[in-house]
Amino acid sequence: MKLQTNIQSLQGRIRVPGDKSISHRSIMFGSLAKGETKVYDILRGEDVLSTMQVFRDLGVTIEDNCDVVTIQGVGFGGLKAPQNKLDMGNSGTSIRLISGVLAGQDFQVEMFGDDSLSKRPMDRVTIPLRQMGVEVSGQTDRDLPPLTMRGSKALKPIHYQLPVASAQVKSALIFAALQADGESVIIEKEKTRNHTEDMIKQFGGHIAVDGKEIRVLGGQSFTGQKVVVPGDISSAAFWLVAGLIVPNSKIILENVGINETRTGILDVIKAMGGKLELSDIDPIAKSATITVESSDLHGTEIGGDIIPRLIDELPIIALLATQANGRTVISDAEELKVKETDRIQVVADALNAMGATIEPTADGMIIDGKSQLHGANINTYGDHRIGMMTAIAGLIAKKGDLVLERAEAINTSYPSFFSDLEALIHG
Repeated sequence: MKLQTNIQSLQGRIRVPGDKSISHRSIMFGSLAKGETKVYDILRGEDVLSTMQVFRDLGVTIEDNCDVVTIQGVGFGGLKAPQNKLDMGNSGTSIRLISGVLAGQDFQVEMFGDDSLSKRPMDRVTIPLRQMGVEVSGQTDRDLPPLTMRGSKALKPIHYQLPVASAQVKSALIFAALQADGESVIIEKEKTRNHTEDMIKQFGGHIAVDGKEIRVLGGQSFTGQKVVVPGDISSAAFWLVAGLIVPNSKIILENVGINETRTGILDVIKAMGGKLELSDIDPIAKSATITVESSDLHGTEIGGDIIPRLIDELPIIALLATQANGRTVISDAEELKVKETDRIQVVADALNAMGATIEPTADGMIIDGKSQLHGANINTYGDHRIGMMTAIAGLIAKKGDLVLERAEAINTSYPSFFSDLEALIHG
């Protein structure tokens, strides 16, 4: 796919798709609650559609009329053995969190995904689930998909210290702990996004969080709810950066989720001197309108406990850093290596091919600023965030054609990305 380059200005107001993390979890909790759940503004990307289909395969009635998704919840006890293997597509969220859901079910399932997902290690989830009494096996000693799993109705509670900062692993263990006999204690390495904890409370359950320690009592039940999904800050991040680095630009993003565990990119933009303003703040929905304008930026250091709050935004932050004055150093981000791709290497390779100067490190990148970018042939390797990052990089490429291979990967999280881009280009 040939992308547009050397754009002179971006102007406009757009509404990004619903938050992917909340969309996944609304389907899961709606299915596991008793009664009806209605979900508005859900993201209809391929990853979320995978989660929706898996729960249909597990016996849950889910209807989508393009305005609202209606789920007839069956509770933890109402899930049924699927007639087929469960297809998780490209979605690490789906396979990891649903592993936790199925930990308390006494039927056997096989879960598989696409080529990219089949390279992602699941041992960080399977190791603690085995301690709880789950039978699970995968490929190699890292438990790559496909996974074969049989849960247990006599699931043991767990006291577990997470070796990695991962909201997916934490959430999988919370789902399992909700079905265990007694109280489980999960201790995070660093605080990560807390949508699972928030949604437990929204659906009438109880969870105790004290700093990095989470206590979950088994045997809980949930009640169906109305869920309104805010816009995904991970999707908004591409437009935030575009508005900052494309000259003569001003972009207004409506209804963006600003959950405190997800707003690291806003802190980085402020630290780099970016012009950014929040308005229409809704403290209940944790959303706001965000406005950005072209800015004179400077490099910064990004590491430590902010990393889990912006892990998915680091590819586009790397692009932002290439246009700042001075050097930016990203560290403590080794989790990037086990995303859809090794994002440390792939981001560095893509941007370096376009004229940037990025040195990948064991846990991050060293990025020199004020790079003049040019066209190149870039492969997404099936990673949606690499695709969108490259498209934004192309906007400031001064010469040469930018060709993106496997651009369809963007559909996993942002099906309307290119139409929104056109709207901003034409103001």
